[in-house]
Amino acid sequence: MTINFPELARQAAADGAISVDEVLAMRRTAWPDGRIDQTEAEAILAINEVVSAKGPEWVDFLVEAVGEYVLNGTQPKGYVADDTADWLIARLDHDGRLDSAAELELLVRVLEKALGTPDRLKDYALAQIERAVLTGEGPTRDGGMLSAGSITEAECKLLRRAIFASGGDRPAAVSQREAEMLFRVKDATLGQPNAPEWQRLFVQGVGNYLQGWSGGRAITRERAAELDGFMSDTSSSFGAFFSRMSRTGAKDLRSAAHDMLAGAPARDFAGEAEAEAVVTSPEQSWLDGKIGADGQTDPLEAALLAFLAEG
Repeated sequence: MTINFPELARQAAADGAISVDEVLAMRRTAWPDGRIDQTEAEAILAINEVVSAKGPEWVDFLVEAVGEYVLNGTQPKGYVADDTADWLIARLDHDGRLDSAAELELLVRVLEKALGTPDRLKDYALAQIERAVLTGEGPTRDGGMLSAGSITEAECKLLRRAIFASGGDRPAAVSQREAEMLFRVKDATLGQPNAPEWQRLFVQGVGNYLQGWSGGRAITRERAAELDGFMSDTSSSFGAFFSRMSRTGAKDLRSAAHDMLAGAPARDFAGEAEAEAVVTSPEQSWLDGKIGADGQTDPLEAALLAFLAEG
């Protein structure tokens, strides 16, 4: 059986839904080998545009299938290429915004699973959440039923997942751009019935930017591609060496690794983390500017200062 994507799209447009059986059929026939190419990813996103009733089975399939292409469609796997990021944003964007929570979930899941992504992909995802909070419209706003100027529990969870995701300019840590976004959201939602999680997220997010350790960064996509190419090149003397080593057994490999690392200075991770926990003069100037912008210290800023003092 072969899935006829155009016909499925026309059917989905007619009734606004895609059945559980149709999703299962797509999993079995369009994705039998666990691989998705760009044509298939394009077709899945085209169907998503015309489906108004997006059940959990469809959302799961969309996120998994398109995410597979975005993350593993190019070498090195696990890294989102620049042109792939541009393709994904162009396919999801509708006049500067997303149309559904399913699309936002796709973006956030890619950020969480990626070893590295272009910064603009995370920036785009975060901008969607920020816009929804500020305007009351967007994929997190339940069709506009929630008022602008407050932040929901769902939005807090998405923000936390996105800013601490492995993909982006500061993997698993908060960048200055992200800390500034948290301040903007804080200013726009002061005194509103926000989710209880919001103050904790604001304090931890900005605190992480100022005091968090960023020494665990993954290698860049370009460097990963170089290493993949090197290890795949059997004409290289080192490539041939490791090829021979792979046939000698795990014990010999451990011995060789030990010899290679012997004498190498041990990395002081605790010392690095302790050093980065100190707020530098430029960081303090940045913080003073943010807190002093309106001439007063609000409750969230007070909580942030107390958190930093404890560190």
